[in-house]
Amino acid sequence: MKAYEQTLNFLKTLNLKGIATSLDEMINEAEIKKTSYISFLNTIFTTEISYRVKRRVERHMVGAHFPVIKRIDDFEFGLVKGLGQSEAVNLLDCRWIDNRENLLFFGPPGIGKTHLAIGFGVAAVEKGYKVCFERITNLVKLLKTAEIQKTSEYRIRRIMKSNLVIIDEIGYTPIEKREANLFFSLISEMYEKLSIVITSNKSFDAWAEMMGDSIMTTALLDRLLHHARIFNLDGESYRIKNQRKEV
Repeated sequence: MKAYEQTLNFLKTLNLKGIATSLDEMINEAEIKKTSYISFLNTIFTTEISYRVKRRVERHMVGAHFPVIKRIDDFEFGLVKGLGQSEAVNLLDCRWIDNRENLLFFGPPGIGKTHLAIGFGVAAVEKGYKVCFERITNLVKLLKTAEIQKTSEYRIRRIMKSNLVIIDEIGYTPIEKREANLFFSLISEMYEKLSIVITSNKSFDAWAEMMGDSIMTTALLDRLLHHARIFNLDGESYRIKNQRKEV
């Protein structure tokens, strides 16, 4: 018993929480199967690695700030035009993130743009990428307060250290000129350093009016479109469809 307690202390000192959590189970299984020393070592190291990967994914999922967890498998592709299921599945390998490519989803409200954005974001987190999700309204607030609020500064720094940034609902609310300038500066900083996913209910032609500056908007779109896959989605609103079902 003393040796067992000493082992637990060693594991605690070395911060091997995964091994400590499953130690009893692994010892019992090794005794029953008469496992060799090297196999037992491989088992405990594999257990620790799996534990750390799981914990890292959990931390990154929390840090992403997803409003809800959505998965691509749950998306109803048959109801939306502009993105096929096979094409979406191919994007789940996340090579587009390695290549610093952007995904831009355009279309009317309620057809699942945010679902797709979150679904690809969740898949990226599970593959080990750092992801940040922000609606444009909150992102603008962060940018405006980054110099005076530590929490905003920290979030912006995390965004800039991410592999993928999802910016949701561009076009649903007006953007002031100063806000547009801050947003442009952020996109310029991200350009070719990380991947961006955009969802918007406004076409490119309407962005200049939304941003209030046609020259800046052109420069902004030039950066977003340089390495981008564009999906123009269309279909019936899920919310309207569900309301009809309830009626």
